[in-house]
Amino acid sequence: MRGFLASSIGVATAAALALPLALSTPALAAPSPGAVPSVAPAGSTASAPVAPAGSTQSLPLVPLGPSADRSSGVPGMSASPRLPETRGLDAHEVKRFSLVGVVWDDASTQLFGRVQVRTRSVRTATWSDWQDVETHNGEHAPDLGAQERGSGRVRGSTAPLWVGDSDGVEVRVQAEAGAGADRAAARLPSGMRIELVDPGGTDPVTVVDAKNGASGSDDEPGDDKGDLTLPGMTMEMAESSSANVPLAALGAKEIRALNKADSTADAVLAGEGSLSAAARPYIGPRPRIVTRLGWGADESLREPGFVYTSTVKAAFVHHSASGNNYACKDTPAVLRSMYRYHVVSSGWRDLGYNFAVDKCGTVYEGRAGGVAKAVQGAHTMGFNTDSMGIAVIGSYTTTAPPAAAVKAVAQLTAWKLGLFDRDPRATTTLKSGGANLFAKGTNVKLHVISGHRDGFATECPGKLLYGQLPPTRVSSAKLQGRP
Repeated sequence: MRGFLASSIGVATAAALALPLALSTPALAAPSPGAVPSVAPAGSTASAPVAPAGSTQSLPLVPLGPSADRSSGVPGMSASPRLPETRGLDAHEVKRFSLVGVVWDDASTQLFGRVQVRTRSVRTATWSDWQDVETHNGEHAPDLGAQERGSGRVRGSTAPLWVGDSDGVEVRVQAEAGAGADRAAARLPSGMRIELVDPGGTDPVTVVDAKNGASGSDDEPGDDKGDLTLPGMTMEMAESSSANVPLAALGAKEIRALNKADSTADAVLAGEGSLSAAARPYIGPRPRIVTRLGWGADESLREPGFVYTSTVKAAFVHHSASGNNYACKDTPAVLRSMYRYHVVSSGWRDLGYNFAVDKCGTVYEGRAGGVAKAVQGAHTMGFNTDSMGIAVIGSYTTTAPPAAAVKAVAQLTAWKLGLFDRDPRATTTLKSGGANLFAKGTNVKLHVISGHRDGFATECPGKLLYGQLPPTRVSSAKLQGRP
C-alpha cells in the first residue's frame, strides 16, 4: 500500500498519534438543585483557555457492581444481581471537552451492549440527561487487509457523540444480556476507555499575493492562483493544501463554487478523473467546499502522505450519528473533534469520511488528498476502495434530514461522480474487501449513490436520510445535465 503514498512533504511524528495521559481527577457528585457550581461559569477570568491544537483525555472504564444505586436512573439498565458485565465511570470533573466516544483494544471485537453518558455543561453547570452512544461495531473503519488496518494502532470504537462545551462526565456501559443460563455471561471488550475530545481553536493562515506582494484573505474571490503561504504554514498544512491545486490556491480556506460550464472546463484542464468525450457534458456544478485549512484540521495528527485508489465508482452516504445538538457555526469544531477521535482515539490514518455536509448544506473536505481525487477513506468497511464517503453531520433515524443537507449531497455527488463518468441513477459493481454482509472478494452490485446500510448491516445513514436517496439520485443526475 505504501506504493500509493503520493506525497513526501512533512513527516508526522509517532508522538502525534499517541494518546495523551488521562487527567487525574476526583470523583464529582452531580450538583443538587440550587447548589453552587464547582467550576467558574463561562466568561469568567477563572475559566481555562481552550488549547488551539485541541486535546484528548482517555479515562479507563472500571467494573461496576450490580447494586441498585449503580444503575438507578439509567434508562434501560438493569439493577438485577444477575446483571451482565457493566463498566463505567462515576461522575468526574475533567478538563473541558465537547465530544465523547468509547474505545477498546481489539478492533475485531464487537461491543454488544448499551453505552450511555451524561455530561455537565460549562455554560450552565447542570448535568444533561443520559444519552445513548451508537455502538458502531466496525461499520465505519479501514478495510480488512488494508495497511491502515494493520498499523497496530486501530482500536474498536463507538460512534462519537457531540455534547458541547462540558467539564464533567459520567459513563455506563452494560453488556447485552444473553439468553437463559448465558444471561449473566455477557461480556464487554477489554481495555474500554472513555475518550473526551476538546476540538481546540483555529489559527488563521495569512497568505500573500505572489504578483504584487500584498497580503490579503484567501477567502476573497479574484485571482488567488498566485497566493503563497507565509512562514506560519507548516509543511503538513502545505502538503494537504497542495493536493487541491489547481482547484484553489495553496493556503485556500475554501474551494469556490463553479457553474456547470466552468466546472467542466476546470476539470478537463486539471485532468481529473477519467473524462471521456461523452462524459464531459455530465459534470455537475462544483459546490463551494470548505477545505481542511478552513475548518482548522491539525495536519500534524494524521499519517503523512495520501492513499489513492484507481477511480470513484460509488458514493456512500452516512450520518455521523453524533447527534443533532449543534449549530452550523459549530461545524468546524465538530469536524476537528471527529478528526481527532478518528486518528488519536480510533487509530486511523486520517478522518474516515471524504466529505462532510452540515445541517445548513455547507460541504467540507474530509480525508486529505484532494477533493477531486480518488482518495481511499475509512467510511464503509469492505467498500473503501473505488468509492467515496459523505457524512451528513447529525443523527437521522428519527429526525428528518434538513432539505439544505439533502440538496448539498445531490450537488456534491453530481460534481464528484461526474468527474469519473458516473451516472448517479445507475448501479455499479464493487469488490468486497470483507464485511459482515459480503465475503472478501465478492462482487457486489450497488447503487452509484448508496446508503451505508447497502454495504454493511447497520442503521446508517438513518431511516429518514436513507429514504431521501432515491430522489437525491434523480436530482444529482439532473444537475449533471443527463437526459
